[in-house]
Amino acid sequence: MTIPTLVANYQNKSWNTSASVFERKLEEALKTMNTQQSLAGYSNTADFVAELGKHFKINKVCKNNEIMSCFNDNITVEIIDISSGTSSEKVNLQGFKTAADLGQEDWDSEAIGLQFANGTTGVIAYNPLCKEQPFTNTFSGTSCVSLIYDTNGFKSPNTFTKDVRGVNSFLKACAFKSGNTCFSAPFNPDPLTKAECEELKDDLGIAACHYDNDYWAGAVKACGGVSKMPTMAQLADIANYVYNTSGIGSLTDQSDITLDYDKATALGFKYYEYTYQNSSFIVWSGEEDNRDGNTYAFYRFFDNNRSSWVTYYRNSGSGHTQAICIGD
Repeated sequence: MTIPTLVANYQNKSWNTSASVFERKLEEALKTMNTQQSLAGYSNTADFVAELGKHFKINKVCKNNEIMSCFNDNITVEIIDISSGTSSEKVNLQGFKTAADLGQEDWDSEAIGLQFANGTTGVIAYNPLCKEQPFTNTFSGTSCVSLIYDTNGFKSPNTFTKDVRGVNSFLKACAFKSGNTCFSAPFNPDPLTKAECEELKDDLGIAACHYDNDYWAGAVKACGGVSKMPTMAQLADIANYVYNTSGIGSLTDQSDITLDYDKATALGFKYYEYTYQNSSFIVWSGEEDNRDGNTYAFYRFFDNNRSSWVTYYRNSGSGHTQAICIGD
């Protein structure tokens, strides 16, 4: 490999490691707050951040009208077209003020800037409807915050999916593309209760609701309906891209292939460590499968050396199932 390629690979690994460490520490802090029942109940982001700082050291907080004192005002967003290549554009954050600017339209909360003790900078918004679950081991507190952060602080390249990452945030409707179809950045959906699913199912195009903690229904709600979720064929296209192959179809299992983690990470997917395999991730489709008195949905499984389609219980998944939405 050439020297520039070696340097780029080193930088990517460094950014990935820094992001993984930061997000792990953030989730540990949020889980501690959940256990201590100090995670929910704030009416604004500033009060939440004051509590977060007791568990995750923050050096500087920038008020809503001074966010750019904590975070770079311009970042580059690379839009990968898995069919044809990559394009880039600048996003100016000068006007970022609310959770809606981070893609959370219904939170009705302000955004503020942060500088963490490890040098990471960020813009964060809190969800006033955050719910605590102090007695469960499957809780993920990241659903209570929307955050973009830069592991390099104000240093270059200030590029999304490189040194700039997101937690439960959507800077653009189109994070990556497949031909003319735009997809949002991957995220971990919050589950719906059965009652919430029943109330929304007609508007969202959901056929049936059977369970509490319905993560698939939560993904459908976040995307705005079943029609805004990817099909199994579209997930197969993504699989062909990240495995550098062309043999994966909608309902195809394929083994003896190698997941290109750099490609998967560049699209925004996060993979999870297991004891019986190195790492993997799961992505929901918008397709239901209701039979035998149970409610299932289809997803695609991405493993180190295998990709498969699965029809599975919608109340399974907790933090390790991801979703993407079809954008405008």
